[in-house]
Amino acid sequence: MISVVDVRLDAPVKRLEAERAWVQERLAACLALVAGPVARVTVEIIDDHRMAALHERFSKVSGTTDVLTFPASGPGEPVEVDIAICVDEAARQSRARAHELRHELLLYALHGVLHCTGFDDRTAEDHARMHAEEDRILQAIGLGTVYAREEQP
Repeated sequence: MISVVDVRLDAPVKRLEAERAWVQERLAACLALVAGPVARVTVEIIDDHRMAALHERFSKVSGTTDVLTFPASGPGEPVEVDIAICVDEAARQSRARAHELRHELLLYALHGVLHCTGFDDRTAEDHARMHAEEDRILQAIGLGTVYAREEQP
């Protein structure tokens, strides 16, 4: 199955064109390694202000968050998903983990896709399984681990 990947920049973050293109290309490579068919992934990179509004509207939680996932397909169908990624949170986390912003953005996009393919991160066991899958895929495309990097010696 050929996946359609579209990464967009919200107006306040238009300066990130190089990161947008890089994430779009690498996310397409990641999708080939995801279990189950993925038909479409649309990612919008937004700022804290817009993410906080979406977080409140759809999750009833105040404040910003890293990623929100909006599945557009049903169970048993090829994945179609819209993903909102907060560039401000990604910048904070990439500084804390000492890696590039684009790596954090890709991690968030992949995380959103994995949520639609049966992964979750609500319990400690699910969290470990999901992040191990992220690591497996990111290593397979030559990036190495991103999330777990701070846990490595």
